[in-house]
Amino acid sequence: MTAVLPVRGPGAAQLLPPAEDTRSAHDRFAGPARTLGLLAPWLVRAVVGLAVAVFAFLAVGPHVLGYRTMTMLTGSMAPMIEPGDVTVVTPIAVEDVTEGMVITYHQPIGDRSIVTHRVIEVDRSADGRVSVRTQGDANEAADPWTATLEGDTAYQVRAVVPELGHAIQALRAPVLTQTLLYGVPALLAGWVLLTIWRPTPETTDEEDLS
Repeated sequence: MTAVLPVRGPGAAQLLPPAEDTRSAHDRFAGPARTLGLLAPWLVRAVVGLAVAVFAFLAVGPHVLGYRTMTMLTGSMAPMIEPGDVTVVTPIAVEDVTEGMVITYHQPIGDRSIVTHRVIEVDRSADGRVSVRTQGDANEAADPWTATLEGDTAYQVRAVVPELGHAIQALRAPVLTQTLLYGVPALLAGWVLLTIWRPTPETTDEEDLS
């Protein structure tokens, strides 16, 4: 019996069976590990930088620059100030309070809680006392009281940081506190391990040539 063999033309390449992936598990995971190793330092820096910035804004700034920060709890000043926004207030002389300003003060009734509303009327008495009527931008009626501003200083809203109050409240939650307490060290440890295990350029070149 005569066998007929196919004849390859000149220069034709011989077909080879598909090669199997002979890379080790270390080689297959080297790429993702290298990517994580590159991203981890920037992630840690971003988290630390954000934490430092928030701490400086809330704890250091008021002592150095003289402003105060307060979290809005209601929607009475929406849309200018939404619940969860943080207001930045600075001191001004009581005699400088005018209509249209948004000020923060203690309401003269009930538990004397802090309120942030817009001044709609100012009354100056002969003895120098300054009394104001206020109203929230989202409220249909004025506040049911006339407040006498005590002392020589009032506080005017100068800036609003949206949603920061929600982040502050979340950071005070026990679950998140524990997560930060143990999660940040774990993240740093992972960064160190990825840095140690990350293949060096020399090792990669040798593996590519083998």
